Amino acid sequence: MQEKNRRKPNILIIYCDDLGYGDLGCYGSEDAKTPHLDRLASEGIRFTNWYSNSPVCSPSRAALLTGRHPARAGVNEILGAKRGLHGLPETEVTLAKALRAAGYRTALHGKWHLGVSEETGPNAHGFDEFFGFKAGCIDFYSHIFYWGQGSGLNPLHDLWEDETEVWENGRYMTELITERSVEFIRRQAEREEPFFLYAAYNAPHYPMHAPKEYMDRFAHLPWDRQVMNAMIAAVDDGVGAIVEELKKTGDYENTMIFFSSDNGPSPESRNWLDGTEDAYYGGSAGIFRGHKFSLFDGGIREPALLSWPAGFAGGRVLDEMAAMIDIVPTFLDLAEVDTASGPLKDVRIDGSSLKPMLQEGEPSPHQQLFWEYQGQLAVREGDWKLVLNGRLDGSLPQPDRVHLSNLSEDPGERINVADRHPELTERLTRAAQEWLSGLTGDSQERSNK
Repeated sequence: MQEKNRRKPNILIIYCDDLGYGDLGCYGSEDAKTPHLDRLASEGIRFTNWYSNSPVCSPSRAALLTGRHPARAGVNEILGAKRGLHGLPETEVTLAKALRAAGYRTALHGKWHLGVSEETGPNAHGFDEFFGFKAGCIDFYSHIFYWGQGSGLNPLHDLWEDETEVWENGRYMTELITERSVEFIRRQAEREEPFFLYAAYNAPHYPMHAPKEYMDRFAHLPWDRQVMNAMIAAVDDGVGAIVEELKKTGDYENTMIFFSSDNGPSPESRNWLDGTEDAYYGGSAGIFRGHKFSLFDGGIREPALLSWPAGFAGGRVLDEMAAMIDIVPTFLDLAEVDTASGPLKDVRIDGSSLKPMLQEGEPSPHQQLFWEYQGQLAVREGDWKLVLNGRLDGSLPQPDRVHLSNLSEDPGERINVADRHPELTERLTRAAQEWLSGLTGDSQERSNK
């Protein structure tokens, strides 16, 4: 046990898919039953201003794993069936690559969604072990690529052990991810090197599937809310099993655990969007406006929990601003991994280490955060949030092209105060456009190489 405590900390990222800010008990849900995540929140740190760097799956995951803005990392589109040969460029350095070079054993169980070819798959990006699916959305029991059915394509089975197709027909994907993660931790207990485990659940992304055991827990709810909360409860039980295994192996105290989701709740048709502003989007963004695909906070502000008993005090709620791009520099800093001589030595990281904020009570390292997605542009500076060409569902009233909010007074971004603060609006607009120009220049430079 003492030998374990002297080695570098283990790193565990648990990532959900389309989980909204208001979908957990510890974030105010009245429907959800998430005792394991609630316990992790009470024993660790719960963030209230944590952001994804994109309102959709693939770019968010690219930012999480590279510490770079999605466009700078070469991923600014949803990687779907028609883009199957594209993905995270081989030249990108992921957290897995950096940690493997520092002596970590690395594994991914679950959703990849950053390329389906061997050159862009998880093994090519630093994961020693991979079990899961490469594309964006599968049936939870047959593991068939879901979008293929809707587009008239032949169904494509998408379940892999490294680069070998495997079959687990009839097994619930959430439970498979948990099972593999627990087994990996158990195996690592016999090894000397630290580990990095990325448990990427595809719940509660559609299709809406949940075992009877979980559906029965929410029989009092309408079916749409019943199945959503059943899917989330299955993830919560998975988190409980993973944490319990860490405790059994003596690894819990020295494991950094980060839990979050890629983007906000989905307005896609399989989630029963009914055309009203109070529509049930297959999940809840809490008080925030917007959803997946939107740069209003409902699409990008995420539940986020961080725990490391051996490294910093828990039992805290942090209101400081942070984002997915901060995970790579933060974990490498906390683990004392030398980036000056490793794979990241010539890489521009956009995120910042949160170590001073976590261990010394310093404020957020970010004066501003920026986003771009399909013509939308946004910037947050302190309590101010500017959204340009903001998107809501097409059947809903659209926001003004220029929308300024004071989040301390209007956290739901429902009151546009741009006309009251023309100088601030102009300054933030200019800052966002300059940031976008920098990204565009970087992307153009990449394409010319």
